[in-house]
Amino acid sequence: MNADLEREFREFIEARSHTLFRTALALTGHRQQAEDLLQTVLVRGVRHWARIRTGAPEAYLRTALYREHTSWWRRIRRRPAEVSAERLPEPATADDTARVDLRLALRQALAQLPAKRRAVLVLRYLEDRPDSEIAKILGCSESTVRSQAARALTRLRELSPELNLQPKEEPNLQPKEVVKR
Repeated sequence: MNADLEREFREFIEARSHTLFRTALALTGHRQQAEDLLQTVLVRGVRHWARIRTGAPEAYLRTALYREHTSWWRRIRRRPAEVSAERLPEPATADDTARVDLRLALRQALAQLPAKRRAVLVLRYLEDRPDSEIAKILGCSESTVRSQAARALTRLRELSPELNLQPKEEPNLQPKEVVKR
């Protein structure tokens, strides 16, 4: 872009940017999003300034604002909504091979378990079913389900220590000793 066109574009923006910003703000409802929207449209507009300056540049840029905003909300509808969280999730590693290795190790360890124990783990942890329902499905008692799950987890820990399957700490349900004075 030559110096004259650049100066002309700068003058136009100084004169009309507040009006374009109000339009962007009305479209988005948020100041930061309006700034981003206007900036995106102006970056595209400066590339085509030689062509659009001869017509109605404000109308062109306003139409570009509408169209860009429509593209934004279409993109947003296609992906899941962002959710605020108290803590940031762990940063993703640059290499996902560690996750693949863990999955393979888990599959190999599960394959070495007897069918009933494997079924108990799948029903309990993958399908999130209660012990009573697992017992009905497998045709055994609830205590058998619990013992099979405990034995299966113990065996998984032995077969694949890299899975780091540490038992959860159970709350102490024993009554406290009462000391009489």
